[in-house]
Parts: sequence; structure tokens; C-alpha cells
Amino acid sequence: MFETKRHRRLLAFVACTGTMLLFAACVSAPPAPTTSLNEASLAIKAAERDDASHYAAAELDEARQKLIKADAAVVANQMTLAERYADESTVTAKLAAARTEAAKAAAINEEMSRGAEALLEEMQRAGDKE
Repeated sequence: MFETKRHRRLLAFVACTGTMLLFAACVSAPPAPTTSLNEASLAIKAAERDDASHYAAAELDEARQKLIKADAAVVANQMTLAERYADESTVTAKLAAARTEAAKAAAINEEMSRGAEALLEEMQRAGDKE
């Protein structure tokens, strides 16, 4: 009889502890990753301002799609997934901005090369006339 009471108390304790842990897990769901979502949104806007839609359209579109997935994950209460998508969106938007800057720099270098070549030709013509 003594074993039965002890056994019941142990079962009650385990059940109570399990219920408390389950309740704690439900209550402590991670909050929405608003910082990551805001950072992704700002990175996309910065890439758009830099004209990434012209120079790195695929990367910019991918960043937008990942931000949409992050927002959907927040609605589905999947905060860890939402943060991952938001972080990926930020990185992809920054990649689009970097590719845009590289393309712009290459265009400037090309224009400067053409200008230097034109200047050399002009100098050769002026030398030939003398």
C-alpha cells in the first residue's frame, strides 16, 4: 500500500512537471523577428535606390521573394523560419547592391578608357599636323 501512494505521488509530480513544461514551451514562443525584417526591407530599399533593378534584377527579385516568405512565416507563427528568410533576404539584397556598384564601376572604367583613347588620338593628330 505504501508503494502505491508513493508511486501515485511520483506519477502526479511527473504529470504536473510535464504539463508545466508544455505550458512554458507554448508561452515562450520566440517573438517576431522585427529587427531582421526591418533590416531586410531597408537593404532592399537601398538596393532599389542604387538601381539594382537594372544591374542585378535577379538578386533583387530573390531578396523580395525571401522577404515575402519571411512575412508569411510570421503569419504562420514560425518565427525561426521567418528570421532565417529575413536574414537571407538581407544578404541577397546586399549582394544585389554590390553587383550594382561593380557594374557601375565597370561602366565608368569603360567610359574613362574610351575618353583616354580619344585623347590619345587627338594628341596624335595634333602631332601629325606639326
